[in-house]
Amino acid sequence: QVRLVESGGDLVQPGGSLRLSCAASGRDFSSYDMGWYRQAPGKQRELVAAITSGGGTNYGDSVKGRFTISRDDAKNTVYLQMNSLKPEDTAVYYCHAVRRPFYFWGQGTQVTVSA
Repeated sequence: QVRLVESGGDLVQPGGSLRLSCAASGRDFSSYDMGWYRQAPGKQRELVAAITSGGGTNYGDSVKGRFTISRDDAKNTVYLQMNSLKPEDTAVYYCHAVRRPFYFWGQGTQVTVSA
């Protein structure tokens, strides 16, 4: 069992930056592939960024060049650095952990980009 707790969501102006954190409890965090997803009102949940247990990364097309995912296995934490934020980045951001066949979700953190 893995418990994921996101933090760092906030209201930010367009062009601003935020860093989200996801703290994981449980064993063997380093063996999990981690990801950030987001869901805006009326839209499906979509992949924002993912990082494998080996450090390989993958990004959604809409955030490439603006967002960076990283992990600190010593702290059982994964981060999402978000720069050049746009109003369309407004959503609830969820942390995800997977080690097949098991997967876990956090409760989400709200990011609002508005002037």
